[in-house]
Formats: sequence, structure tokens, C-alpha cells
Amino acid sequence: MTTNLKSIGQIGVPVKDINRAISFYKDLLGLPLLFNTDTMAFFDCNGVRLLLSLPEKEQFANASSVLYFSVDNINESYKRLIEKGVSFDDEPHIVAKIVSTETWMVFFNDTEGNTHALMSEVVI
Repeated sequence: MTTNLKSIGQIGVPVKDINRAISFYKDLLGLPLLFNTDTMAFFDCNGVRLLLSLPEKEQFANASSVLYFSVDNINESYKRLIEKGVSFDDEPHIVAKIVSTETWMVFFNDTEGNTHALMSEVVI
């Protein structure tokens, strides 16, 4: 019997301060907050649910995987988020060029020590 994985339904991101994290993801990144409790917050990221949570066990307290947020215009998104106070590690740059498509990325940190990125695929 095989497992037929369909899609990713939810991604969990550990946080240290739930209210600070809610503010970052809602107010700075602009993700819609679905609902929250004292220890968790659920956001919608274009159909994928993002769960921010205070870790229940030590094994879940490590930094999350890098989330790559797709944007149409990486330079505009980068400038807008800098104006809102998001801390970036670098500036938007090309990481790959395949035939007629350039993949651009820029990495940033949330308030909880997690590293994420903006990414954009540009047809040239």
C-alpha cells in the first residue's frame, strides 16, 4: 500500500513570544490571521496554513525550516518590508538562471530567530 501525499496542509513555526510573532507576521508581512489562542496563531498564506506556536516540548523549540515566500516583484516587496522594519540579511539577488528564467531571493529574520526568504521567478 502506498501513501498518496496530496499537499502540505500546514507548516509549523516555533516562536518564543506569541504576541510579538503575531504582530510580525500580521502587521509586517501582511499575512491574514485566521485565529489565535494563548499559545498558537494560525495564518493563511495563499491556501497553506501557517501555525506559529510556543513549543510544547524541547524537541520542537529549534528554528524552523526556511520558508520561501513567493512575490511578484522582489525589489518592491523588499523595499516595502524594509520600510515596515523587517531585518534583511542581504539585498535581492539572482541565485539561479535557467534558460529564460531568473530566480531571485533575499533572506530575512522574524522576531523569533527564524530565517525566511522572499523569492521571485522572473522571465527574461
